[in-house]
Amino acid sequence: MASKKSSHLVLALIVDLVLVLAFIVIGHYQHYRDFDPSALVQTAWPFVASLVLAWLLIRVWDRPLSPLATGTGVWAVMVLVGLTLRAISGVSVAEAFLIVATGLNFVTLVGWRLIASTAVGRSAR
Repeated sequence: MASKKSSHLVLALIVDLVLVLAFIVIGHYQHYRDFDPSALVQTAWPFVASLVLAWLLIRVWDRPLSPLATGTGVWAVMVLVGLTLRAISGVSVAEAFLIVATGLNFVTLVGWRLIASTAVGRSAR
């Protein structure tokens, strides 16, 4: 059981990080149509830092695949802290960006866990 839980934890770490980075890269490209590493880092750091904080506060290792307990917690902390850090650092937090960041990250961070937990539940039967 412990190895299954640890494999779920590694999966959660990889998927969360890839989804948050994909949100950043795709959004950056949609607005700027170029690859500017320093601009990507400026966009990414608040959300990556807030993802790390979310993992610690939500204790993802307890239930890495739980869509409600873990997914919604990671999403809420990551978006709230990420947008706050972005605003504090002087980068725009336009209403449209706030809506897209909130909605897209909800769908991805909770959605993949919903799919994974359903798949794990089926394979256990």
